Amino acid sequence: MADTNKQFDVVTARCRTIFVEKMQDYGPSWRIFRLHGITDQLYIKVCNIRQRQETGVSLVGDDIPGNLRAIVNYGITAIIQARHGYADSIDMTREQALQLYDGVLGEAKELMVRKNHDYGEAWREMSKEGIVDMILAKIIRIKTIIEHDGKTIASEGVEGNYFDIINYAIFDLIHYEN
Repeated sequence: MADTNKQFDVVTARCRTIFVEKMQDYGPSWRIFRLHGITDQLYIKVCNIRQRQETGVSLVGDDIPGNLRAIVNYGITAIIQARHGYADSIDMTREQALQLYDGVLGEAKELMVRKNHDYGEAWREMSKEGIVDMILAKIIRIKTIIEHDGKTIASEGVEGNYFDIINYAIFDLIHYEN
């Protein structure tokens, strides 16, 4: 488990760096995203990964690890949006956004530790393709839950699915970077 914690920190440090750099470029402009829009961004990224896995080719130069990092960052911003709602304009400072980002990332790590304990790090035996398929399934579930105004009967809501997406993307990044 110590290895996983360290690997988690290494791959998420790069995600965080990208998040910070993008906020230097255009601030927390993602605050305008409604859950539909941010979930569509996740969908676009996972479709790009699946296409690349199937064909081995990207005509726009996107690589799989870069898309996985984007999925981590979009997943974190989705949870922030689910908790705080969207805004019609930038309504927080970069520092406030980064504080929220770090909080959600910390929660994702805590969840990963608990699930790894219970599931025995089964993700290590999963294929890269299988992990991406799980991310896609979670996105489709979120879209359905959003269409039902966030109401569920027997399953977790959107936030739990976004957390799973974040952690699956991190697991796949660990696969790619080791």
